[in-house]
Amino acid sequence: MPSTLALLAHPTQVDTLLDWLSKHRGVLTHFQIMAPLDMAQGIEQGWDLNTIELVTLRDPVQGGDIELAAHILAGNVAGVIFFTDPGAIATAFPSFTLVLRACQIQGTPIALNDISATLLMRGIVESQIAYLIFNPVAGQGNPNTDLALIKEVLEPQIMVNVTMTKPDLDPADQAREIIDHILSKNEHDMGRSLIIASGGDGTVSAVAGATMGTGIPLGVIPRGTANAFSVGLGIPTNLRAACETILAGNTHVIDAARCNDIPMILLAGVGFEAGMVDGASRQLKNELGNLAYVLSGVRQLAAAAPFTATLEIEGEVSTVTTNAITVANVAPPTSVLAQGLGEVIPDDGLLEVTISTSTTRLQGINALASLMAAAAWGNPTQRDDITCLRTNRLKITTDPPQKLVIDGEIIEANPVLFECLPQALTVFAPLETV
Repeated sequence: MPSTLALLAHPTQVDTLLDWLSKHRGVLTHFQIMAPLDMAQGIEQGWDLNTIELVTLRDPVQGGDIELAAHILAGNVAGVIFFTDPGAIATAFPSFTLVLRACQIQGTPIALNDISATLLMRGIVESQIAYLIFNPVAGQGNPNTDLALIKEVLEPQIMVNVTMTKPDLDPADQAREIIDHILSKNEHDMGRSLIIASGGDGTVSAVAGATMGTGIPLGVIPRGTANAFSVGLGIPTNLRAACETILAGNTHVIDAARCNDIPMILLAGVGFEAGMVDGASRQLKNELGNLAYVLSGVRQLAAAAPFTATLEIEGEVSTVTTNAITVANVAPPTSVLAQGLGEVIPDDGLLEVTISTSTTRLQGINALASLMAAAAWGNPTQRDDITCLRTNRLKITTDPPQKLVIDGEIIEANPVLFECLPQALTVFAPLETV
């Protein structure tokens, strides 16, 4: 369902419609408004245009009603409010017959007076409003085909507003702008707005990081290489099934984390994992998919060098020689280096920490094999060269400084402070993950 409302009135009914609009201004700020020139001018005079998106149609005499009919037939209009003059309904502009015919063909609701318009608004407002942040360069599919499928599945029940990610914009900033918009309208929102992230783990992580602590539910439609967040929560990686998961409405309240004040929903790696992610280029991921990480991991296994890490946990300080430290909030079994405890629990208020202290390449290979077995069977590894623990706060200082990866993004930081944020994120997920 689109989020555009069309407003029309015969000349004798313009003031009546403007009066009706003033009574419903709060709710109408959720929608894009499409109106002919005379109506648009009336709205501009009485409304703060910073609170509404207004699209001006041509004057009806110049074909504005034909232009509107085209929008209706294209499925771009959620509803039409057309205050008609009963005495001139067959002859006045805009053409009631033309607009009505378009609504009949498309199945678009139309209201003709203040009472029916109020009922129409109540019905539309009861629909969910989804703000979809869509990364067109994610994954290997056709983005236009993907977006068309997403809208096809969601729009019969949800009004979808699409925001495209852009190379020069941080998706987190785009999400924060949407969140500010939602929160500014909470009085009229009826608690039914949601945010959807569609892309790879980078896009999902950025949007989720902005959504943390807001209470606004997050839908995920994965279209990336690893889709670790979705797999970790049991969210389908098939586009249609992921959309249907959102429509089902089941939510899971999970933890999030901060790493040096950077939002983290998945995991962070110091040492081996950071090098593995850094070595998996975009071209390699496009060509090999998840195998890109496997190939990069093999290369990193040969190149990884041990380092000294000082750990501060619950007031106690210890030092270890290690080549890999992984701190996880959500992680699928395929994130092998996070699986020292056999599973990563997303809603226990704690972070899972896995530390490898292998000193030789053979030990490293055996440690990886043990972690894979732990992930497969859900049991903690028993190796002496793998240390595992759960904590809500951890500080790591490395010597020499190491690469750090947070939710797939490489940064430089030393020391690093991790803090768990219990129940900070509400995510649409299948019931069985709860």
